[in-house]
Amino acid sequence: MTIANLRSALPEWAKDLSLNLSSLVRSTTLTEQQQWGTFLAAAAATRNESVLVQVAEEAKEHLSEEAVSAALGAASIMAMNNVAYRARHFLGGDYANERMGLRMNIIGSSGGVDKIDFELWSLAVSTINGCEKCVTAHDATVRGEGLSTEQVWEAVRIAATVQGAAQAIEVVETLG
Repeated sequence: MTIANLRSALPEWAKDLSLNLSSLVRSTTLTEQQQWGTFLAAAAATRNESVLVQVAEEAKEHLSEEAVSAALGAASIMAMNNVAYRARHFLGGDYANERMGLRMNIIGSSGGVDKIDFELWSLAVSTINGCEKCVTAHDATVRGEGLSTEQVWEAVRIAATVQGAAQAIEVVETLG
């Protein structure tokens, strides 16, 4: 399946999502690897099997095996980190200086892709997962590495649209 199949599975009441997916796959703001890695990491973050399968098939046409693995790694490590960092933020006080104590080796190695790409994918996933601290930390990193606000916002737009599409597909699958 592909993004086109995902678009065709969206109901009429989700037409805006379909149009957004169409324009986002044609965008040239990000490199091909950044764009498709963001699509794939965001799809994994939605936890929607149908969306992940559809996006992954097309993403694999644009990404190396290493980049596919890194995008999925970004989604997985952020699933853990976003929970832990959000909790530390919510708890505040005594927890602010607690050592995280969780393995995060993939972040240091960037999963074998350029650090800026891995960080961008981590930002997109953190956006979906709603972790303010992680979003701002990854934004600072990618901006420091040279990405523009337009490029970062493009990744956010991809994450938002993929999440919206996942919700719509879930509703369609649930209600039949």
